[in-house]
Amino acid sequence: MDKKQLSESDIISKFIMPSVESSGWDSMNQIRQEVSLRDGKVIVRGQIGMRQTVKSADIVLYHKPNMPLAVIEAKANKHEMGKGIQQALDYARLLDVPFVFSSNGDGFIFHDKTALKGEPIEREITLDEFPSPQTLWQKYCVYKGYTQQQLPIITQNYYDDGSGKAPRYYQLQAINKTIEAISSGQNRALLVMATGTGKTYTAFQIIWRLWKSRAKKRILFLADRNILVDQTKNNDFQPFGTAMTKITGRTVDPAYEIHLALYQALTGPEEYQKAFKQVDRDFFDLIIIDECHRGSASEDSAWREILEYFSSASQIGLTATPKETDEVSNIDYFGKPVYTYSLKEGIEDGFLAPYKVVRVDLDIDLQGWRPTKGMIDKNGEEIVDRIYNQKDFDRTMVIDERTHLVAKTITAYLKRTDPMAKTIVFCNDIDHAERMRRELVNLNPEQVQKNEKYVMKITGDDELGKAQLDNFINPKKAYPVIATTSELMTTGVDAKTCKLVVLDQNIQSMTKFKQIIGRGTRIDDRYNKLWFTILDFKKATELFADERFDGIPEQVLVVDPEDVIDTENTDFDDALDEIQSVDSDEQDTQKTDDILISSDPIGGSTDETNEESRWVKYRVSGIQVNKIAERVQYYDTDGKLVTESFKDYTKGCIKKQYASLDDFVKNWQSADRKQAIIKELENQGVIWKALEDDVSKELDPFDLICHVAFDQPALTRRERADNVKKRNYFSKYSEQAQHVLNNLLEKYADVGVQEIESNNVLKVTPFREMGRPLEIVKQAFGGKQQYDDAISDLEQALYSQDKTG
Repeated sequence: MDKKQLSESDIISKFIMPSVESSGWDSMNQIRQEVSLRDGKVIVRGQIGMRQTVKSADIVLYHKPNMPLAVIEAKANKHEMGKGIQQALDYARLLDVPFVFSSNGDGFIFHDKTALKGEPIEREITLDEFPSPQTLWQKYCVYKGYTQQQLPIITQNYYDDGSGKAPRYYQLQAINKTIEAISSGQNRALLVMATGTGKTYTAFQIIWRLWKSRAKKRILFLADRNILVDQTKNNDFQPFGTAMTKITGRTVDPAYEIHLALYQALTGPEEYQKAFKQVDRDFFDLIIIDECHRGSASEDSAWREILEYFSSASQIGLTATPKETDEVSNIDYFGKPVYTYSLKEGIEDGFLAPYKVVRVDLDIDLQGWRPTKGMIDKNGEEIVDRIYNQKDFDRTMVIDERTHLVAKTITAYLKRTDPMAKTIVFCNDIDHAERMRRELVNLNPEQVQKNEKYVMKITGDDELGKAQLDNFINPKKAYPVIATTSELMTTGVDAKTCKLVVLDQNIQSMTKFKQIIGRGTRIDDRYNKLWFTILDFKKATELFADERFDGIPEQVLVVDPEDVIDTENTDFDDALDEIQSVDSDEQDTQKTDDILISSDPIGGSTDETNEESRWVKYRVSGIQVNKIAERVQYYDTDGKLVTESFKDYTKGCIKKQYASLDDFVKNWQSADRKQAIIKELENQGVIWKALEDDVSKELDPFDLICHVAFDQPALTRRERADNVKKRNYFSKYSEQAQHVLNNLLEKYADVGVQEIESNNVLKVTPFREMGRPLEIVKQAFGGKQQYDDAISDLEQALYSQDKTG
């Protein structure tokens, strides 16, 4: 047996696996092959999204399912032993494991992050020297600094329902790092994970392991919205079964071990409302705080008193957007995050959807609008004479034509793309959401006649709208399609198939911006939801350029907590968030609307004849409003938004692969199959269909590349096929072979080079009439090798530099 001729899979099965198994590793429970760690980043251009192909780790070794220890990367024997070490190190980084191996079947290069001072980090070992599970586990425990008391908790398995679902690599890191922190005696922990990455599932697995190991016996999961508690109870937390309860009626039942609760059900301004005081301070030994960037982040908030009452309990904060301001700090309370998984990482890994931004500028927003002197609005109010700008519109100044133009732009986009694409329109307040709903209904009569729920207002004051929230987020339910809202849907809405997020709301808070963008970042392959569009009318997407957008949070709060003054209510966005986060069942809608009007610090006008000076929202019509500009921007590889055509994007991708035209042509000509180059460029982000739509459907990939990337004149497929015919190319073949090749040339002209390289091309018309593929190959060419040679010759003729013949 010539080892150099063996494939990579043969090297694994014949040499690497026997070596590992003979060292004591259990092939059923401790060894996994072809472990996919990423899903593959989605590249978006135009209306097309495509996943990049990602490689899997060849072999991962585990102490237990929740404890990966080592990565092995295999290469064919024609490569040297350490060829795969850098690739394996990348996988090891994702899995957070210290032991890395690369092998070509002759032995292993062993990269050991636990190596002591004076020991080599990398060394060569033979196939017989592969370390045993016990050896690596002992080294791992020393490396991690585990104590004997920690081990029963650390090694407790995560929940497995037998379906094959397991935590993704970053979820496993988040779970393990949190378990390590809690088991070592750390009583506060912060997990920062981007919206849509499974924070609640991660929290469930943390609780499960701590509960099953009996390290924690009574657990409280805290949230500030009913929908968050109910989704958690009915979905991720379901395996807790009868051990779990939702606290209602302000009563804490000690018969249960897992308690889910709204903050509002446990506390209130009056002493009799403080239900949490029904039990002793040490009743709970673990508290999970969901969306901890909101009320619980504030030092003197009513909700914080629950956490301080149970101060002896381990407390874990979950958030996608940690709040760090001069007055409020998650980090000050919980400490620095034990683990962070960002939106950018999620997009790069292919677990989160990238976005396309369509920025729409309206003339009235940029130039402002001033009323004529003494002008009266539609409600009979005299309008204060000043210039009203983008921050005023739909907050203190309503211009009907502006609302109409925004709704018209939304409608035009949906009609151009997909009228049934789930859409959330974020408005400034409930009144704005209702007016936007009405405009969208009137602009979409055909859709509304099919189903009156095509457009729905889903806000805290509307019971009918709130009742449709579950249908909106359910991929199986077609209606509602468009939801207009203000605050209710900014968080806790798991709308996996939301394809359009419309921003017609003034957003100054980075926390809120991240939460709103998170409504679109979920991926659902089953329903072809791979990316989403942000239609921005308020310049909100300028926040993408803010360095705080996707960075690790910097702690801003540095003063003594006793000196902190809660100024939340001076920030309109956060004040609105606090108001609307009250349990909607107990919310006094009229009171809320009054607060929203009176607390606006940005614009508005006071009626000076009124002794109490109230804020006024004016409404006018008959004003001309126009779109000035509309530009499209895409998520780029470095997490930035770029404005470019798909041709420019493709040019950049190709030039990263090929330095010059000669370099590309040489690689193309020497490739046994052109499909390999086409596929490789596809993996680098070239979307051929989008490029054809943008340039020409008549061009072959070769000409598309030469034309777009290297500014060469292009030949159509038909022109290339005709040039081959002019050269009398077929004369050296038999009459039967010429007939086959002529038809292959026609296939090329119609479809492209991929078609003539396809293994199935001889199974379709007109070849089907000539006989079975094997018969055609043998009779016309003399055998498979001769047929392959003829295809190579044909391709050489097609791409010959002699274009004139």
